Amino acid sequence: MHDRQPRRILHTIDTTGPGGAETVFVELATRPMGPAGENIVAITGPGWVDDELRRRGMSAHVLSESGSFDARYLYGLVRLIRRHRVDLVQSHLLGSNVYCSLAGMICRVPVVSTFHGSVDFGSSERNLALKRFALNSGSSRCVFVSDSLREEVVARCGISRRKAITIHNGIDAAAFTPNRNRLLKQELGLADNAIIVGAVGNIRPSKDYDTLLRAAALIRAGNPRYQFIVVGEGNGGLAGRLLQLRRELGLDDAVHFIGFRQDIAALLNSFDVFMLSSISEGFSLATVQAMACGVPVVATRSGGPEEIISDGVNGILVDIQSETQLAGAIRHVAENVVIQKSLASSALELARSRYTLDAMLVRYHTLYEELISRSSGSYEKIS
Repeated sequence: MHDRQPRRILHTIDTTGPGGAETVFVELATRPMGPAGENIVAITGPGWVDDELRRRGMSAHVLSESGSFDARYLYGLVRLIRRHRVDLVQSHLLGSNVYCSLAGMICRVPVVSTFHGSVDFGSSERNLALKRFALNSGSSRCVFVSDSLREEVVARCGISRRKAITIHNGIDAAAFTPNRNRLLKQELGLADNAIIVGAVGNIRPSKDYDTLLRAAALIRAGNPRYQFIVVGEGNGGLAGRLLQLRRELGLDDAVHFIGFRQDIAALLNSFDVFMLSSISEGFSLATVQAMACGVPVVATRSGGPEEIISDGVNGILVDIQSETQLAGAIRHVAENVVIQKSLASSALELARSRYTLDAMLVRYHTLYEELISRSSGSYEKIS
């Protein structure tokens, strides 16, 4: 048993952000287990994650990672664990989870592997059997951000059910509060009577912004007051294809891709309706953030949202890839003040009571303490 103090946790992720998984990583990495806790952080390079860590006063070790099996990356993890006498490793996303599971076996320390989406286990994932072996052998617990994600991955990929648990993501309740504003109307020069429908999420295939655009075209055909905002990082072929679709649908003056932003709470408070068009979501942090800001939500049945939203009570759920359902639900909410207020009030209550950052931290820290107390880790010096 580890009797020494402080509790030293190594936090690592192999993406640089921004994104939901990266946000949760930063929150865990910058909040130690009480006054006796110490967090050590390892990342793979510059980017939003590094910037946010520095903004919060934390520096990170940088370990290069090639994308395929990289013995140097594994060696770097082992060196950090042994040099800092780490008590437990917390990793995020498939790549880091596999490497850290191997490092945990080598160093004989517990590993918590967190999965944020089913895209971690794509149908074309290489060496899946070996990765599954590493995770089942080296991870003490596999954490999933929703029950639906846990059940899907356990059934499809053979992750040990005994080790699989759910810890929902949480948001900073002090940062995300109702505070209506005209930010986007002023910034984009929109009319005072514009109805703003907004989405938050990086431009990726899983977000299915094609369906969002087609739903926007249906809505605008009946009411040109609607304006649509997409907040999130995006470039390359998919972003270009979405811009082309926007032109083809005649939506250049109605759909605004405004890129990555830090002021998410303020942007959410300028939305009249929050929409999620995804085909796959492990959880959807942005949905809970919108609920905490008192913004009515329309979301697809894409996995995580069904655990957050009770249809017709604190949000509206529609089928994936259905622009007609999405358009109808948005109009239903945006054009009925009574429904807006009812959904927003119930959503706000749920977000504040269940999906807080404090609740998430308690679950993780309790898990860490449980695993550390069981561990008889061994450390050897590497020169």
